[in-house]
Amino acid sequence: MKQYFLLLLLTPLLLVAQYNVALQVLGSGGPEITDKRASSSYIIWIDGKSKILIDFGGGASLRFEEVNAKIKDLDVILLTHLHVDHTADIPALLKSAFFTRASGNLYMFGPEGNDFMPNTKDFAKRLFEDDKGAWQYLGDHLDGSARLQLKTYNVKDTHKVTTIYKKGDLSINAISVHHGHIPAIAYRVNVGNKSITFSGDMNGDYHTLESLAKNTNILVAHNAVPKGSTGVAAKLHMTPDIIGQIAKTAHPKRVILSHRMLRTLGKEKETLKDIHKYYKGSVKFANDNSYYRVK
Repeated sequence: MKQYFLLLLLTPLLLVAQYNVALQVLGSGGPEITDKRASSSYIIWIDGKSKILIDFGGGASLRFEEVNAKIKDLDVILLTHLHVDHTADIPALLKSAFFTRASGNLYMFGPEGNDFMPNTKDFAKRLFEDDKGAWQYLGDHLDGSARLQLKTYNVKDTHKVTTIYKKGDLSINAISVHHGHIPAIAYRVNVGNKSITFSGDMNGDYHTLESLAKNTNILVAHNAVPKGSTGVAAKLHMTPDIIGQIAKTAHPKRVILSHRMLRTLGKEKETLKDIHKYYKGSVKFANDNSYYRVK
């Protein structure tokens, strides 16, 4: 009888622990075309299926193919912001869906707009709307006639952690981050008791990532600028010491550095030194197709 009750107590824990969750970096670079890297993009694998896509910049569609990801397995696309190096291959993804068994709804979330950027719903319309989109021949993905329907949602500007999607043991939280004048969102994907948090491009001025990433298994932080950066670069991106300070507060189990650009490539030792002044945990530098199992 004691063993029976013990089993009842442990069963929920066993059910949560059974999810096989992994992060795959499709694109570890930025907007440059001389760094030999695809632009920003990530997949979250759940039980061997490519379920969630975070950003999809130039070159990511090739990496998507290389890692054997499947469009038909995708449930959600999360856009941290609408710069070209985070969104350029979205049309390629939709066109490719025609040649697959992908069907149903594909949910795409992204930021609200302002004077510098459209909101995410308008962004999709400008690309694909039937009568006036840049690729209007793909408008059937918005109007209900294609097998795969793209459902777009604007994530409200908020400095509080907000749940934007929930399905079973999967939930997605979002919070606004500072990326100069460009609306930007950081995301946390929770699968059971495992989580991966994505900073996107940001410079830390809002001090919001710390709460979103609290005790996350993996924090993906963008290492786009080196120590001592000033001016526009510092308004848009985190320097290594800011990454370290955020990680110290958030206590992630691991930090993965991505969005690596020519100005930070080759400065890995200096970057690690600056981060480790504050954060003593594991820090790894991502490359295209890098794979990390969530433990």
